[in-house]
Amino acid sequence: MTNSKFNMPSHRRLFCKVIAYQTLMAATLVLPSVAHAQTVDFSKKPITLVVPFAPGGGTDSIARDLAKLLSEKLSTPVVVENKGGAGGSIAASGVAKAAGDGHTLLFVTSTFATHAASDPKPSYDPLKDFTPVALLGSGPLVVVTSKASGITTMSQLLAQAKKSPGELAYCTSGPGGINHLAAEMYAQAANVKMTHVPYKGSGPATLDLIAGRTQVFFSTVPTIRGQIQGDKVNLLAVTSKERSPMFPNTPTVIESGVPGYDVSTWWGIVAPKSTPANIVAALNTAINSEAPALKDRFEREGASPFSGTPAAFGTMLQTELQGWRKVVSAGIKLD
Repeated sequence: MTNSKFNMPSHRRLFCKVIAYQTLMAATLVLPSVAHAQTVDFSKKPITLVVPFAPGGGTDSIARDLAKLLSEKLSTPVVVENKGGAGGSIAASGVAKAAGDGHTLLFVTSTFATHAASDPKPSYDPLKDFTPVALLGSGPLVVVTSKASGITTMSQLLAQAKKSPGELAYCTSGPGGINHLAAEMYAQAANVKMTHVPYKGSGPATLDLIAGRTQVFFSTVPTIRGQIQGDKVNLLAVTSKERSPMFPNTPTVIESGVPGYDVSTWWGIVAPKSTPANIVAALNTAINSEAPALKDRFEREGASPFSGTPAAFGTMLQTELQGWRKVVSAGIKLD
């Protein structure tokens, strides 16, 4: 995935291979649910779906849609519990210690992997402390800039970053998240320097971007879609390999001059590692059965839904985690 016009660093070539494998895995995830899953009675007590972000965001909204559907499917209340903070590690650490009875689940996003990969002393291990249940969907990030910056294309962004190294500031929802690592990957691949300004969540990051206190944001679509539609920010590119159906006239970062750059965010469900296989299988079957009902929801967020096995999700998670760890060790700035 190299290009003679672009001397891609070895760690970027590695990451491109990881992303290519992830894309292949995504294609195989449209599979039947786990066959012959045992019937499990979840009606004895409510299921708690822990969301590692504050209420009201795009991820929280998707989690609540899923919780409503599962409540009806499993004939038991599915209660969303928001435990934000520390890049999602507070929620993850709590669920890892919960009983493996299927009644405590963690709603995860790509930050589940990026935070664990970038934290020098992570409080949880995505592979050792959890068992994958189901991957729900995946979609690109978008590159947006403040109106005050005057930057309306990726070529202008690149030119400004090269002209004044470190002058452009990009905002994130916090160190180690997907928008942080995506921005740093771009800076490395394009051989430019930008200044990282972390916030405690996407909400305040977006507000300061609109106010012009920062200039660039590698944002998830649910976070920034309304601001794009309201013409409060400039939409420059999408981070996926192909253009987004939601933004068909917006080029990819690859088209904008960075071959091989392909980053996506995703949503999924994991359970404590001690959860028995029959319970995982039953949850996977229930979640996959509701995938059609979530299809429009994901497409409204510029994403694509998936329906697949716990094993397929686990393989993807392992591959992505290994890839991010290699990228971070090769020079990602974490402050």
